[in-house]
Amino acid sequence: MKKIPVYPHAAAGWPSLAKTFDTLRDKGCLITGSKTLMRLNQPNYGVKCTSCAWPDEADYKPIDFCENGAKATAFEATSKRVTADFFAEHTVTELSQMSDYELDQLGRLTQPMKYDRLTDKYVPVDWQTAYAEIASFLQGIAPDQAAFYTSGKVSNEAAFLYQLMVKSYGTNNLPDCSNMCHEPTSLGLAEQIGIGKATVIMSDYEHTDLIMSFGHNPGTNHPRSLTQIRKAKQNGAHYIAINPIKEPSLMEYRHPQSPAEMLGLGHTEIANDFVQLKVGGDTAFIAGVIKAFLEQGTPDLAFIEEHTSGFDELKTYIDSLSWAQVVGASGVSAEQMRHVAQVYDEKKACIAAWGMGITQHETGVDNVQMIINLLLLKGNIGRPGAGCLPVRGHSNVQGNRTMGIHEKPNADISKAMSSLYGLKLPTDDGMDVTGTLQAMQSGDLKFFMGFAGNFAKATPDWQHTIANMKKLDMTVMVSISLNRSHLAHGKQAYILPAITRTEADEQLSGRQSVSSEDSMCNITPSTGNNTPASKDLMSEPAIIGRLAQALLPDSPVPWEEWVADYDQIRDVIATSVPGHERYNERMRNGRGFYLGNSARDRLWHTDTHKARFMVPELSLAPEVFEQPDILRLTTLRAHGQFNTTIYDEDDRYRGIKAERDVIFMNPEEIEERGLKVDQRVDITAHYMNSDSSDSDSEAGMDRRKITAFKIKPLDLPKGNIAAYYPEANVLVPINHHAFRANTPAYKSIPVKITLSV
Repeated sequence: MKKIPVYPHAAAGWPSLAKTFDTLRDKGCLITGSKTLMRLNQPNYGVKCTSCAWPDEADYKPIDFCENGAKATAFEATSKRVTADFFAEHTVTELSQMSDYELDQLGRLTQPMKYDRLTDKYVPVDWQTAYAEIASFLQGIAPDQAAFYTSGKVSNEAAFLYQLMVKSYGTNNLPDCSNMCHEPTSLGLAEQIGIGKATVIMSDYEHTDLIMSFGHNPGTNHPRSLTQIRKAKQNGAHYIAINPIKEPSLMEYRHPQSPAEMLGLGHTEIANDFVQLKVGGDTAFIAGVIKAFLEQGTPDLAFIEEHTSGFDELKTYIDSLSWAQVVGASGVSAEQMRHVAQVYDEKKACIAAWGMGITQHETGVDNVQMIINLLLLKGNIGRPGAGCLPVRGHSNVQGNRTMGIHEKPNADISKAMSSLYGLKLPTDDGMDVTGTLQAMQSGDLKFFMGFAGNFAKATPDWQHTIANMKKLDMTVMVSISLNRSHLAHGKQAYILPAITRTEADEQLSGRQSVSSEDSMCNITPSTGNNTPASKDLMSEPAIIGRLAQALLPDSPVPWEEWVADYDQIRDVIATSVPGHERYNERMRNGRGFYLGNSARDRLWHTDTHKARFMVPELSLAPEVFEQPDILRLTTLRAHGQFNTTIYDEDDRYRGIKAERDVIFMNPEEIEERGLKVDQRVDITAHYMNSDSSDSDSEAGMDRRKITAFKIKPLDLPKGNIAAYYPEANVLVPINHHAFRANTPAYKSIPVKITLSV
């Protein structure tokens, strides 16, 4: 039997440093990239890294970046260029044959381009012509026939301008990447504790004695978090990893800035306990832990009485569950759930962190709310060393939502804009990502604008998304590099290239700074210093401000003045977004400022004015997964990628080299099914009771397939398999999403596998 490959090193360490060097060299930016890395996450006119939303430490460190940050920086600082000459040599049809990895390696866009249908090529267009033509088209359609997507790497200043332009135009169709990742978090937390954000701050890692990590792989997704975890471990904290896959980065860590560890004289062991539950078994597992805790532990009854509602209802629900139910649905033994409950009971302060392994399920909202139920039982919100920590992916996905990027209108912003400029912004809810995809499919959408990101590949069922985007009358993409979304163009299409956060943003009033909000509610400034990749690039605020001038010629909003001086944008944000008072003054205070968090202060802005225990709304185990021939597939990221951006085709910790079309399985299950490692199989999705109207729906069951994927062994439970995102996204129909939150259920896909012909 083929054994599971074991990564021979601790996470990070020398292999991480070597990969950083190789990436800078391969991108032709060894000197520029190295200089930029020294400014990443530094106070006083440094640059906040774009690779994730992990906060900065209060103490200054001369080097404060990770391997992922180095890769993201190299992709921005690369010497490679995608020029007008490149587009002249390649039709869109030809470019569409390139892989996503090949597209990602091409380099930086250098000037605005417009699609020419006669030649099937992108051709140069000047900025003013592009603005005028886009504005003219939008003025000729109903506002609700347009959708304006935002990626989470966009700055606060640009996001505020963008949402105001869109709302002034007349719609709240503002789908964003939060719809595809942490929407169950935002929804679930708001209902339960009154705010959809983390209550944890960095100093809590110094006081905690228990960290529970749910559906999260910090070594690949947020490597800088390992520094805080290491400190907590050195202070005696207990770490419990709850994840179907036993990730190497959760076992051992070697800190690159520790001379002793780098010399091989030690490392930090991360996980004290590893709970390998079934894919999608999170709610059942937490229910089992709560059941055990209520049987043998000591709830904080004083906190429950003073600060919560709904405890009796939750207890009744938990009492109704048998051990056989929670064990069967979670795949975790009653003994292990009792052990976790005992550790939880013994420890004084618990941080519960989670990623998209919790949210991207049909039960995403239930999963989040069960984590909060567990924390509330011991008053683990609103005191040092404890709290909830949804770990965001994109560097400013949380800030974008705070700035008003949301299909649900922000009342504070609307009221302020009415007071300042007399604007009457729309009050009806707009379309989220799922609604946008449905509108594309039905033909109700005519225009789509993507503000950064790669919408076409990030979405579920991306083959249909690409086909539907091509039916649109116009698409507009604000980007720094070429990706699949530019090739899924409408009948008219524009590429508007932007400078990056690391590049100097010179406007009429001088060098500009922008800001972002991290996972722990800190506002951090960034001041770019590098020479822009091309003199024909514009900043994101400038692109939006000038498009707004063309689209809304009679607007009372001083777009031109805002573009000239971002301080003026922040002054308006300070008056319209709570928590941002004295924005400019506080942003320049070294590392910025903390927004605050009402739940951390035990102020509960909920329906009951207390924190709420919530009973799950869905079944512990989806019906389709109870069929013996159905496997649960979860998507995951390789170590060499960030969301849809493929830095390289290696997955170092999982032993994959230069491959992405792979399917991970338990080695015993490979043998039991008569399969072999490196054999090629087809994976077909099977959804029961589908209401999909897609052409591939057959007898009420969706059939989507990916073919010729190579079997690889991985330490995960039997009955569960894994494949890379976004390749496996084609298996997910639009209607397979988190209940109420609409986030695509990328982490719980019912599939069958067959040998490839």
